[in-house]
Amino acid sequence: MTVHFSPELEGRINELALLSGRTADELVQDAVAGWFDELADTRNMLDRRYDDIESGKVKLIPNDEIEAYFREKSEKARLP
Repeated sequence: MTVHFSPELEGRINELALLSGRTADELVQDAVAGWFDELADTRNMLDRRYDDIESGKVKLIPNDEIEAYFREKSEKARLP
């Protein structure tokens, strides 16, 4: 697979690779692998949250209650 980066980003990758003693390819592969791990963790968390909502385990807060909460909090913050 070939991936093309802007000259600026390629320069940053090469600089970091040089500083870390690794090749640019190793650095990019590790970064992409880490990103996929993080993406999978996020997907799993969202799936669990959705399941909690669907099962009734978690109750959603109506939008007007959220707005009222933050409006009140903002007003309190402005008072001396």
